[in-house]
Amino acid sequence: MGVILQAEALCKFYGTGTQQVKAVNCVDLEIMQGEFVAIVGKSGSGKSTLLHMLGGLDRPTSGHVRIRGVDIYRPGEDARTVFRRRKIGFVFQAYNLVSSINVWENIVLPLGLDGKKIDEPYVEELIDTLGLRERLYHLPCALSGGQQQRVAIARALVTRPDIVFADEPTGNLDSRTSDEVVTLLKASAQKFGQTLVIITHDEDIAQMADRTILLEDGEVVRL
Repeated sequence: MGVILQAEALCKFYGTGTQQVKAVNCVDLEIMQGEFVAIVGKSGSGKSTLLHMLGGLDRPTSGHVRIRGVDIYRPGEDARTVFRRRKIGFVFQAYNLVSSINVWENIVLPLGLDGKKIDEPYVEELIDTLGLRERLYHLPCALSGGQQQRVAIARALVTRPDIVFADEPTGNLDSRTSDEVVTLLKASAQKFGQTLVIITHDEDIAQMADRTILLEDGEVVRL
């Protein structure tokens, strides 16, 4: 499989002079299509900052991020927002579900924002794969943490993104539910052909990945 994501000399600095913090310092990496990559490191090592730059959420101080050869920071903000919505899926630790709408509406929300027709057979397959059939018309407040994270995964996959980024997606879950959620995330990404990049501090979860990238003080020390 070919390279789907490439970072070149990627940096994110805060402050200047002696007060400057190099959150991410000149990172080079490549991720292959269909690969499951775990980014690990101690708290403050730059994991989330790196993930947010790779996913187009946080503009780097310098360097380039290319997804399928497209430099995602070259277009303007509006174009990058559309690119993210169509090509990238995000799963966050806090779930980020809309509390006033039900599970089905949360899942298909990205399609509505992009003015796309709902591919009902595909959405139904996602729902069954993630075990949400009995919860479709519940509000998020009526779901367990694991169920809410399953909804977030379905929402991330519904646009058929090329890459799914997950930022500590099990941080609010117990160990059993964490393993279950990551297993489902991995299985879903494989089933629907997505590349998966996950940040985690959990060694058990990292061992499920095809490859582990270790960050220390904003620098990649193991690819």
